[in-house]
Amino acid sequence: MAEPLIELKGVTKAYDNRVILDQIDLTIYRGDALAIIGPSGTGKSTTLRVISGLETPDAGEIYVQGQRREGLVEDNKDPIGITMVFQNTALFDSLTVDENIGFSLYQHTRLPRRKIRELVEQKLEMVGLPGISNLYPAALSGGMRKRVSFARAIMENPENPASNPEVILYDEPTAGLDPIASTVIEDLICSLRCQGGCSTYVIVTHQDSTIRRTAQRVVFIYHGKIQWEGTVDQIDATDHPMVRQFFSGQTEGPIQVAG
Repeated sequence: MAEPLIELKGVTKAYDNRVILDQIDLTIYRGDALAIIGPSGTGKSTTLRVISGLETPDAGEIYVQGQRREGLVEDNKDPIGITMVFQNTALFDSLTVDENIGFSLYQHTRLPRRKIRELVEQKLEMVGLPGISNLYPAALSGGMRKRVSFARAIMENPENPASNPEVILYDEPTAGLDPIASTVIEDLICSLRCQGGCSTYVIVTHQDSTIRRTAQRVVFIYHGKIQWEGTVDQIDATDHPMVRQFFSGQTEGPIQVAG
């Protein structure tokens, strides 16, 4: 396995005295295609937010390329770029596609507007949406909005190559999409990795097809702990009761069904 990029050691996180992550140990390697799976409300998205630096753990340590992170990502810059695609896309409705994708460059660089638009068009080409830069999010389908959010996540800053994203975090990227739109997004996730648009990624998902088509390694979280870890090929071979129940959809088993 390649060198560790990100390490969570004994990470704990609670909200309103409810423990969401309970001393999680997780290592993300360079070139990883990792899926975090498990029932709803078990800490998967919280894990992504902690990895991204959007939230701090209550206990435990986070290392990024061997350097311990202190505080939020805005407090101390990570040695590598980590970007996130949110479940709801988090696009600005009042801004055009161009302004959404190039938002960070428009706000924080002195690049000419023409140059930023060229970079935006390059990213739109990569996600299969050329020629829509002047549209607003309201004019796009759900799948198109997802792809625009991907383009924004992989936007690089030519003035500061060291800050360009190396790791991308996907939070339920195919949630709410029909099977065909889901396939488009799954193919895009894999193709962006091959094109160099973040060679390492972590994906949180419930969808069987997304797990099997985008991931190589899988961790299963339940009750704030990693209960199982393996490859995608090992999913059907394991006799772990939680994994078997999760993929069969049975209501009886060790996973408690919310009433």
